[in-house]
Amino acid sequence: MMNTPLLSLEERTTLLRLARQSITLAAARKPLPPLNLDEYTPALREWGASFVTLTEQGELRGCIGALEPYQPLVEDVYEHAAAAAMEDYRFPQVRPTEVPHIQIEISRLTTPMPLDYDSPGNLPGLLRPGVDGVVLRDAFRRATFLPQVWEKIPRPEDFLSHLCLKMGASADTWKHRPLTVLVYQVEEFHE
Repeated sequence: MMNTPLLSLEERTTLLRLARQSITLAAARKPLPPLNLDEYTPALREWGASFVTLTEQGELRGCIGALEPYQPLVEDVYEHAAAAAMEDYRFPQVRPTEVPHIQIEISRLTTPMPLDYDSPGNLPGLLRPGVDGVVLRDAFRRATFLPQVWEKIPRPEDFLSHLCLKMGASADTWKHRPLTVLVYQVEEFHE
């Protein structure tokens, strides 16, 4: 699935520890100190795209990430953890008292690849529930669901409809005209 080797347990632990440090500092309104990249493995220094998802008692509390790599993976996770705590417009900012109750999940993304389809009716059958993250684009609008969202929305038709709503379009937009569709996979790990 991944086009690069999976991270080691130690590398995953390092990223989770940094994400925890990041949300702790952000919730306390303290700046994130810069990372010294020399302290990290080559895999963590490679450019990578990630999403950091925060949950509290099993409920989503924040999720921020990038679809395309633009910086080293370790910095991407470090910055997105703070952003998930403080900048997800769907939720109030995380308070310091909440930090001990928040669980962290990190998703390292493969490069999104275009999914070619000849008619909207064929699109649901091309998606792989539980495997594919999906990006929908319609002109200037864009939205994505990580593969983990399939656990809550297992039917491809419903998945696409909810993704259209997230994009700010009507739920049946995917049925009426071709949209740009990209798929990707993730290496997911959590505390």
